[in-house]
Amino acid sequence: MLTEKFDAALLFAADLHRKQARKGTGTPYFGHLLAVAALVIDDGGSEDEAIGALLHDSIEDQGQHYPGGREALRTYIREQFGSAVADIVDACTDDEGLSKESMGTPQEDRARWLERKQAYVDGIGHKTAQALRVTAADKVHNAESILDAYSAIGPEIWNRFRTRSRADQTDVYEALSRAIDSRNRALVACERTRLPERLLRAVGLMKELA
Repeated sequence: MLTEKFDAALLFAADLHRKQARKGTGTPYFGHLLAVAALVIDDGGSEDEAIGALLHDSIEDQGQHYPGGREALRTYIREQFGSAVADIVDACTDDEGLSKESMGTPQEDRARWLERKQAYVDGIGHKTAQALRVTAADKVHNAESILDAYSAIGPEIWNRFRTRSRADQTDVYEALSRAIDSRNRALVACERTRLPERLLRAVGLMKELA
């Protein structure tokens, strides 16, 4: 069952991401957080995992705007929602020590983007079952959102991303899918998530896009 702690996280996430929109759209980013939390809940995730889903992008996307910066936000999450939630959020933050800003040529920016994504893929093998479920839910919703956007606007969707490349996006999602599935299979049966299968289907459809 979900308790008042989930309610508090819901309100905190809504306030934290209030001014953020999804890439290339005016859609409130909060919708993505709700979708990821719903996937986690439907997959049998715990309340801590559902809260981690609501807050999984908090440090990465809003840490620089939070009073006191990332570390203050980390401390707040740990104090208000517990160490299990804080650990999930940390595990889902993929830009620690790696700049997301454009600081060079397109080739240099692409190289940095690929480095960041590869580092995240490499870290999946060490994720806890709780963090893996949230990660898988995040990637499922992102991949399915790309498919939905492609249906609406076609190949223009790729211009929303850093490298503007369909191949780069599908390659990264394929690597994520493989790593998530491999880590999931290594868990004991009672800890596994069903979400890697859904991600695999979405990635397969992404590879078929023009």
